[in-house]
Amino acid sequence: MSNHAHAPSRSTVLAHGTLQVALTLLFGVIVPLLVYGVLYPSAMAARDIAQFTITLSAGAAIAGVIVLTRMIRYPGVSHAGTILPVFGSAYGIVVAALLILREPYSNAILFLCFTSSVAVQYAIAAMLKQSANPVHYVVPGGHASAITRLRDCHSHVWATPDAPLPAAAIVVADLHYDHNDAWERRMAEAALEGVPIFHYKQVLEALTGRVQIDHLSENVLGSLIPSNSYHGVKRAADLIGAIIALPLLAPVFLIAVIAIKLDSPGPVFFRQDRVGFRAKRFKVLKFRTMRPADSAADDRSRDVRAAMTTTDDERITRPGKWLRRTRIDELPQVWNILCGDMSWIGPRPEALPLSEWYGSKIPFYAYRHIVRPGISGWAQVNQGHVTELEDIHTKLQYDFFYVKHFSYWIDVIIIVRTIAVVFNGFGAK
Repeated sequence: MSNHAHAPSRSTVLAHGTLQVALTLLFGVIVPLLVYGVLYPSAMAARDIAQFTITLSAGAAIAGVIVLTRMIRYPGVSHAGTILPVFGSAYGIVVAALLILREPYSNAILFLCFTSSVAVQYAIAAMLKQSANPVHYVVPGGHASAITRLRDCHSHVWATPDAPLPAAAIVVADLHYDHNDAWERRMAEAALEGVPIFHYKQVLEALTGRVQIDHLSENVLGSLIPSNSYHGVKRAADLIGAIIALPLLAPVFLIAVIAIKLDSPGPVFFRQDRVGFRAKRFKVLKFRTMRPADSAADDRSRDVRAAMTTTDDERITRPGKWLRRTRIDELPQVWNILCGDMSWIGPRPEALPLSEWYGSKIPFYAYRHIVRPGISGWAQVNQGHVTELEDIHTKLQYDFFYVKHFSYWIDVIIIVRTIAVVFNGFGAK
């Protein structure tokens, strides 16, 4: 048995939201403003304006830290890559409110607090990155060995109960497996020493952003019905967003319509039966990106393969490639959002023949319909477009992760990462 106690690591302490708020306020607001006041005392002459601006800046900094620390809990979310979007949004909301209310404020103070707060967060992200890959010691037995096959996981097999355990180690075990007495005793001792001990599925979920689906009876999702209260809030936000987006998207729609009509004959829009919320069928609306099917192809429209889009599919038109890459072809689904068939964020709705095929091959596939399908989703920003059965099983694990963590926070993450996808074309076909 080891004699050392496991003290919290620097990364564990630094990742705590309260400490980050304190550090950001101290070095991102208070210290820079004290220096600024000494160097430029005239800038603080208008005391009321300065105090008002400082209060708003502090509020934006606190809000930015809270949102950021929640967002980086999710797998695949880059701390450094999220800082600017989050703090830019927080301070942007403050500036927008000031412009609307026409309240006097100091541009210099606001800009100084923004840049200093962002700099503090980048420093924190750099320090956290240095210790961001802890060693996972895997207890032999059961399915825990799956951890060792993860490419980005620093893991070792804990060979014997007598083998020493480093101070910063994390123990991973299949806690449903019947370990022998020696291992049971050693894990109990490790827990008393303060060593973190996790069931392998928790670690897989945290590292991959997917929920493993073996038996629904295990209730790995926590609750089989996502938060009804958030369902209502999300629906209201969807409607407001759709109403605001329609006039803003009108010029984009016009360009897409012209490009489609000039390229090939046929309808501008493509309608297809999809399976949606609570397994109800609806017709999804998209810009047409393929040449119109002839009668022979119409006869094959119910075939599974005909419903799939492959890489470099020869049916895709020239403007269709651009529309697909930028995801503009999906934007007419704003109408589906207004009708209540879809949401901005959620599992992608599958074509009817594909959904029926997947449902016959994959247990619990239908459970993904427990939430409204979306224009973008957790699987799309992590995996891209897939069609093979093995990939669909992985996609379903991403969908179940979204259902399990159904909340405002994961929706915000997906929105931010969708914007990046639009520019880099990830996963488009």
